[in-house]
Amino acid sequence: MNHKKTREDSFFFQVTEEAELLPFLLENMKKNSRNSIKSMLTRGQVSVNGQLVTKHNHKLVAGQKVEILNNKSARNESSLTGLSIIYEDESIIVIEKEAGLLSMAAKDKNEKTAFSEVSSYVKKQNPQQRIFIVHRLDRDTSGVLLFAKSEKVKMQLQDNWDEFVKERIYTALVQGNVKKDKDTIKSWLKETRTYKVYSNPTDNGGQLAITHYRKIRSNPQYSLLEVRLETGRKNQIRVHMEEIGHPVVGDKKYGSTVNPIKRLGLHATALTIVHPISKEIMKFESEIPKSFLHKSL
Repeated sequence: MNHKKTREDSFFFQVTEEAELLPFLLENMKKNSRNSIKSMLTRGQVSVNGQLVTKHNHKLVAGQKVEILNNKSARNESSLTGLSIIYEDESIIVIEKEAGLLSMAAKDKNEKTAFSEVSSYVKKQNPQQRIFIVHRLDRDTSGVLLFAKSEKVKMQLQDNWDEFVKERIYTALVQGNVKKDKDTIKSWLKETRTYKVYSNPTDNGGQLAITHYRKIRSNPQYSLLEVRLETGRKNQIRVHMEEIGHPVVGDKKYGSTVNPIKRLGLHATALTIVHPISKEIMKFESEIPKSFLHKSL
């Protein structure tokens, strides 16, 4: 039997027999979900005999003390700019990116990107650790973004994207009152030399793009949509929203004439994947920005 003791900013368990850390925590914290316990490890809330541990398979031996810090006392991630970490393990790292931050490859080498920020973060724990970008979000799109922690995992995910990625859900704040409660938009997208993507109803040599949407709510000025990608083409949602006459707010490039929230009205709300190593189905979520909700009331 493991005895739980508490103090104001933490509580701890005494280890009575050999075990791995994650199964030990799952057994002793049955009120917490598996994902919430994994997040505690990610955020640096777990220490063994006073040493911070993030590895799920860390070996515990009898007599050790496993301490769980409350969130405010955990490892400080305030050095991260424009993002926060949702989940991390030995293979992947999932973040919530703010609008305005590039995913990677800034022209200005000194400009911070999600890639450079996460790279710095992992190197603080292990100077040899590298990260690899798996997919991207536009600079002005916020939400869930996934990185791999090895080239092998990156290739595994990218080469088998449709197999590993089960669902990509966005929330879009668009202009006008969308009449249909739900619909599917299917077209071929092609990019011009000026980097603008155009849509065509028939095959024009571009890439087939399929977008499903469902109306959450609307008023005469704006509609809030849940958008599910069947394909993930560049600017797909933005182009398809313009095509149905309801451009994403703040998206001047694709037909928007208003910017009431001072940003692009597009947010990557959820990403469901098959974990490349454990094969467990995992869903990562980010709350809909409050500004989207207020404008669509």
